[in-house]
Amino acid sequence: MSWPAQTIHFIDFEGSVGSGILEYGVVTLRGGEIVDTVTRLCRATGRVREEDAAVHGIVAANVAQEAPFSDAWEQFATWRESGPLAAHFANAENTMLKSVWPYARQAPDFVRAGDVSTEWGPWIDTGRLYPQLYTGLETARLEDLVPRCGLQNELDRVALQVCPVGRCRYHAALYDALAGALLLRRLATEPEVAVKPLAWLLTMSTLNPEKREEMNQGAFF
Repeated sequence: MSWPAQTIHFIDFEGSVGSGILEYGVVTLRGGEIVDTVTRLCRATGRVREEDAAVHGIVAANVAQEAPFSDAWEQFATWRESGPLAAHFANAENTMLKSVWPYARQAPDFVRAGDVSTEWGPWIDTGRLYPQLYTGLETARLEDLVPRCGLQNELDRVALQVCPVGRCRYHAALYDALAGALLLRRLATEPEVAVKPLAWLLTMSTLNPEKREEMNQGAFF
């Protein structure tokens, strides 16, 4: 199965390990199309720094009455069971997710067919994929990459349909998840990339040479 046919959940978090996850956005892709979007605010579990709030626009008072992120365990565990997780520069999302739940429920290992894993990753990482597939990029930041790839108008159009009022902006969780999902979907229009298996996409998202070699061995043996 080529990777675009797979169910993939593109995730973005706003917040930090210190404040806790204050907002999440998840975009589900299947067959190269957006089939679902989910977002909500989450109660802070620590101090929300002024400098962080200036970026993501969320202060403690905004989320004081919200349920904590930890209440979303079943939802995230189910997502991990049904498909690999994706993010733009996924280390941040992986770190925040593991700060709440160090391990997922037992789920398929999407690199080693037939195996299972309790890890949240490996992740599909558009922040790592784009610089490898398109040489000469000066930056891989979402707010730079999306317009460069001609996706800004589509992002704004879709965001108006699904994002909460006031959150159609970069550094809002669902908006950023949509931006990353559109970048991932764009890769499926590249014939040489679209035919690759999912294990290839996951391996290319991993820059650590030792981990990449281990994943390559697992994909073929």
